[in-house]
Amino acid sequence: MYKDLTGTIDEIVSNQHISEERKTVLQPLVDFVQQKVNNGEEISLNFICTHNSRRSHLSQVWAQVASTYYNIPKVFCYSGGTEETALFPKVVETLVKQGFSVFKISETDNPVYAIKYSENALPIIGFSKKYDSPFNPVSAFTAIMTCSQADGGCPFIAGAEKRIPITFEDPKISDGTAEQAKVYVERSLQIATEMFYVFSMINR
Repeated sequence: MYKDLTGTIDEIVSNQHISEERKTVLQPLVDFVQQKVNNGEEISLNFICTHNSRRSHLSQVWAQVASTYYNIPKVFCYSGGTEETALFPKVVETLVKQGFSVFKISETDNPVYAIKYSENALPIIGFSKKYDSPFNPVSAFTAIMTCSQADGGCPFIAGAEKRIPITFEDPKISDGTAEQAKVYVERSLQIATEMFYVFSMINR
């Protein structure tokens, strides 16, 4: 992995403070991943939020990196929304600040980004899409609801083996304020810490 990203990960792993309440929230995901590992099956995780612009992308990216860091095989992470918008630029800026290499593949109202965590690893493709986009899996995946609006607004996710609510506060609340950069970094680190916790709990 990139040197700067390794530094961020070292910080995450050494300061892994997660409340018992959050561990309880995360346990169903730990159990799902563990069951798949035990059965030697592929692990498809689709992180879903309303606009697929902030929290779902951060979750997708950090879960993919955490699975690589802990050498959990056959993990494929996706993200989607209940509607299509665009990956919010501050998310891209935050990931770059934390050590990722990000470059834009297409310049449209809904740009497509390649998000790399290692020089030789396949990049994570980031762009806003509905959760049932053809880009995402259609079956044998778990739907992870990263915001309460999507969780409440989508009572049924077609094709999902399991549905797990793991909600995060929207960093959007800081947009247009002096605290924006700080809030986005903090939310990214929170999501990263929880995804690293999940994959650290997996027995191979």
